[in-house]
Amino acid sequence: MKFIVDAQLPQRLSKWLNENGHDSVHTLELPQKNRTGDLEIAKLADRQGRIVISKDGDFKELKLLQQKPKKLLVVSTGNLTNTPLLELFESNLGVIEKLFESFNVVELNRTMVVGGNLE
Repeated sequence: MKFIVDAQLPQRLSKWLNENGHDSVHTLELPQKNRTGDLEIAKLADRQGRIVISKDGDFKELKLLQQKPKKLLVVSTGNLTNTPLLELFESNLGVIEKLFESFNVVELNRTMVVGGNLE
């Protein structure tokens, strides 16, 4: 899978995804870095076939209003340090991958992963 990790999440998550067989970029790697706007991130993700990973609620609104990005992983864990966040991804990555086969939005929180379609 291909991902783009938004600014509120650590670059370490993007590196972990790459180390675990995925193609991931962090907004820090983009020309405007973390100042890249949400719509620009969504358009880039769609052009490159990437799933946006974000904590930013604005992406849900963008998905509802403009159907961008095509696929969105919402992280609603509240504040977590990097290690517990990566552990959460490690224990749920298989479920996340499976849910994206059927849904265009997946939400990860501290206790579960759920999928749905926002259209």
